[in-house]
Amino acid sequence: MDAEEEQMLAQYGQFQQAMAQYLNQQNNQVPREGSIPGHIMINRDRESADRRLFYDYFTENPRYNDQMFHRRFRMGRSLFLRIVEKVEARDNYFVQRRDSVGRLGLSVLQKITAVFQMLAYCCPADSTDEYIKIGESTTIESLKRFCRAVLEEFAGEYLRSPNATDVARLLRIGKDRGFPGMLSSLDCMLWKWKNCPTA
Repeated sequence: MDAEEEQMLAQYGQFQQAMAQYLNQQNNQVPREGSIPGHIMINRDRESADRRLFYDYFTENPRYNDQMFHRRFRMGRSLFLRIVEKVEARDNYFVQRRDSVGRLGLSVLQKITAVFQMLAYCCPADSTDEYIKIGESTTIESLKRFCRAVLEEFAGEYLRSPNATDVARLLRIGKDRGFPGMLSSLDCMLWKWKNCPTA
């Protein structure tokens, strides 16, 4: 064996040692499987969950009728879909997109249904994973963005102070339902309001 062969064997041995050391370091590190270091990626089969949600509530002939929808979502289907449409148009976060490997992400119906489950039933964010197959952090982010989008979209029409026409209409509705003057007793007792109707 000449000097050149010995040198090549020595370099090869050093290379093997360096590779073994590198592999040992990699084995000792926490595996990164999810998008957040240290979090494990769970295959939730979100595509099947989206189809099931759609067939359960949003087709022409859904599995659950209008009464069940209203009971579970605390509103009618048409109102829910109107809110979904406005929120999706307001914030791109709710638009369904493909991820880095080409799989479809969560649908707008999944994200907003999770939000409504939290709001309607005061359930924790991680409980939405069972049916909708959406993670806790995504549910919380959806809730924050939903609230922001609803305020931006609907505040001018529904969250403004009532004007004289609104007050008259609400008082008439209250009177028709057997609660004459109810608006004034609720609104003016609890806080000062410049449009408060007085007798």
